[in-house]
Order: sequence, then structure tokens, then C-alpha cells
Amino acid sequence: MEIDRLRLVNFGNLELLAKQVVEGFITGLHKSPFHGFSVEFAEHRLYNSGDSTRHIDWKLYGRTEKMFIKNYEEETNLRCQVVLDISSSMYFPKDGISKLEFSMYSAASLIELMKRQRDAVGLSLFHDSLPLHTAAKSSITHHRFLYSELEKYFHNYDEKNKRNTNTTHVLHDIAELTHKRSLVIVFSDFLDEPDKIDELFRGLQHLRHNKHEVILFHVFDKTKEFDFDLDNRPYNLVDMETGEKITVQPAEIKKHYTEGIQQYFKEIEMRCASFRIDFMPAPVGEGYNQILTEFLIKRQKMN
Repeated sequence: MEIDRLRLVNFGNLELLAKQVVEGFITGLHKSPFHGFSVEFAEHRLYNSGDSTRHIDWKLYGRTEKMFIKNYEEETNLRCQVVLDISSSMYFPKDGISKLEFSMYSAASLIELMKRQRDAVGLSLFHDSLPLHTAAKSSITHHRFLYSELEKYFHNYDEKNKRNTNTTHVLHDIAELTHKRSLVIVFSDFLDEPDKIDELFRGLQHLRHNKHEVILFHVFDKTKEFDFDLDNRPYNLVDMETGEKITVQPAEIKKHYTEGIQQYFKEIEMRCASFRIDFMPAPVGEGYNQILTEFLIKRQKMN
């Protein structure tokens, strides 16, 4: 499903948007080769005299003429920790959907999907520290709290208040704070310094050592960040995290740049494979179905 950015902006509320995304995803899933995934979320039992009528499934009654009660058990099938990079570089690009917007839409959709499957979800927001880390819960109140925290950072880029990234430090913190075995899903552009790749994987190893499953979604703008597809004229490039500026002529550095960035992320992908970590490209603008599908695939493997 392609992203209609104007529609999303006008829609406004993340929770309502997530419901729309997941409804569309489930409809498509039933028509696809993946229809075997578990997407029937509610469990029922027959209505007994004295039960509250508040939880009767009236739609099911209309089809069967029998009264069933929806069961909402406290126990959950899976614990998931959604980890979202909110550093300044994630606000790129400013024209079109940013990496942070894409990640927030994806995270909100995952929260909605997990709510329907009665899975517990927690949220961690990070830059060079961890301003938010919640335990994984499955209550409606908790889900709405997560949406409200996400919305605080929506369209909230302040050029004067730059936020650097320290992914390694944060991963160690999350490994220590997440006490029960969980699926940890990370959304980031992973644009740390190339010479810190060993440190990055020490943080990821910490998660794996603590028995967590890990999916890394590499969020990026393919046209500008990977293909370096810019007009052949001088550009002033500004580091969104440090404010450092450099003037470049794209044609002069394009080959060196594209080879370097491809090699860097190929190295990350190969190391992830050796540690049994899923590394998934997530280009902005290409929709959420790949995110939700990867979650369901991983979820089934863990059950």
C-alpha cells in the first residue's frame, strides 16, 4: 500500500490512522497467499445467565441468533518492544514524508495490530539517551498512552534543539530494562559513525544474549540518501544532528558516496545474519504492509 501523505496529514489522529491501515492490511491479507496468518483476534464463549450484556458480540448474534460473550483475557501471546529513533536525522527529508513520520505511522500500526491479537507492547523512544521506555502491556489505556507519546514528536523538529544519536548506549539500556523475553523491533536510519559498527553489534548482542528476538527496520530515503540523485549543481549539505555544513558538487562525489553507503549497510546486513537478527530495508514512501507482514512472520516463528 503506497503512502498518501496528504491523506495521512489530514487524518491527524494516529490511533484512527492505525486502525485504517490495519483494516486495509487484514483485508489484503485474506486475499493473499498469507491468508493462513492468525488474524481472527477475538475469542468467544456462549452467554450464560447472569453475564454482563456489555460484552455480547451483537454482530455474531445477528449471523447465528446465538449470544456469545467476547473473552478479553489478561494473558498475552507475545511481548513486543517497539524502539523508535527520534534523533534529528530522522526528520529528513523535509519535503515529503520524513523517516520519523514513516516510523511513527509504522509503530502506530504495529500497536493496533498487536492490540487486536492481544499481544503486549511497550515503546522506547531514543536519541543519545532514552527519554521514554515503557513496559509491555496490553490494556486499552496503555495503548492510548503510547499513541499520545508518539504524537508529541509528530512534526516537532526544532533546528535549535538538535538531538544526536547513541544507538549503542541505548540498546544496552533497553536490554537491561526489558526483563522478559520479547520481540524487539527497532526503527532507525542507523547513521552512526561507520567506525562504531563493532559497538553497535555489542549492543545488539546484549539483546540476543538476554533471549530477545530482534528485527531492525532500516528507514531511509532511497532517492537522496542511497542513490544520491541530486541535480548537478552545488549544494550546501547540513548535518541535522551537529549543524556541520559542507558544500558539494554531487557529480564529483556520487560514485564514492554510493559505494561507501552500500558497503556500510551490506556489512550491517551480513553481521545481522550471523547473529540471527532480521535486518529489513524500509524505504520511506513504500507503505506499511512490509512492516506488518514481517511482524506476523516473526510472531509465528516465536509461538
